[in-house]
Amino acid sequence: MAFEPFISVIVPAYNAQATLPDLIDAVTGQGYPGGLELIIVDDGSTDRTAEIIKRFPAVRYICQDNAGPASARNRGAREAKGDFLFFTDSDCRPRKGWVAAMMNGFRQEDVAVVAGSYGIANPSSALARVIHADIMFRHHVLMPMYPGAFGSYNFAVRRPVFDAVGGFNDKYRRASGEDNDLSYKILATGGRILFLKDACVDHYHQEALPRYLKEQFRHGFWRVKMYTDHPGMMGGDGYTFWKDILEIPLAMANAVVIFWPVPGFVVIAGSFLFQVIFGRVIAGAWPGCLWAGLVLWLRSLARAAGFIFGGVAFFGGCCSRR
Repeated sequence: MAFEPFISVIVPAYNAQATLPDLIDAVTGQGYPGGLELIIVDDGSTDRTAEIIKRFPAVRYICQDNAGPASARNRGAREAKGDFLFFTDSDCRPRKGWVAAMMNGFRQEDVAVVAGSYGIANPSSALARVIHADIMFRHHVLMPMYPGAFGSYNFAVRRPVFDAVGGFNDKYRRASGEDNDLSYKILATGGRILFLKDACVDHYHQEALPRYLKEQFRHGFWRVKMYTDHPGMMGGDGYTFWKDILEIPLAMANAVVIFWPVPGFVVIAGSFLFQVIFGRVIAGAWPGCLWAGLVLWLRSLARAAGFIFGGVAFFGGCCSRR
């Protein structure tokens, strides 16, 4: 018997004029027999996002004041008509057959969420290649078939499950941690997450190192709230693993150089070598592993700084104002 219910694809968009046409063409061209609607929630963009969306009459356009991607996704879900809710991001481009592959995973009745993987949409960028290599290591080496978390860039969920847990927590004001939070809430209900590494959306990874490090600072900041809300997940969830946990205190230890220069430089050399070794695993031999190691080392410093500031903010009583 055919399993082809109507679905809704929900995309938050903020100043996304550069990538929206590719996203819209990719989603509306899926050819899914059950039918789908594409809902794009404009989260207070100041560029030509609204103008571009309105060129595509098949897209349901919703506009709201800027409130963050978690809020935008929830708004789209409230307006959605589908029995299954698909989520991807405005800088992603789902591959042909994406919807059909994800829906096939729901043939298992105990599967609450089907999550997919990434492809790379900008392989000419050296930074994007490092970011992608790190993700691929996690997805193809670490992630089990039934992981403890999914990413908001590529997942589908049964509508009753999403509604039962209250959707995304919109207190996560920025794009960081809200998908983990939703994952953990769904797991707590007994639902399972099925990971399909071949159900891909191509993603435009960050190409500017300063902007990437700013994003990683934000991830570290909001991770404090995530672990405060879900302390049982501090040991890892199938995507986050021991290296991510170890590198935060290791990065913080780099500050020793301020007080004791010689031991401090030894710590810096050791933490950098640690990242180069991992860079060798994900990026191959020299010189690629040196570049990967540098990016990962700087990322660890940015995350550690964010973690420190997050600790001050959330444990200092500022959480309610964020």
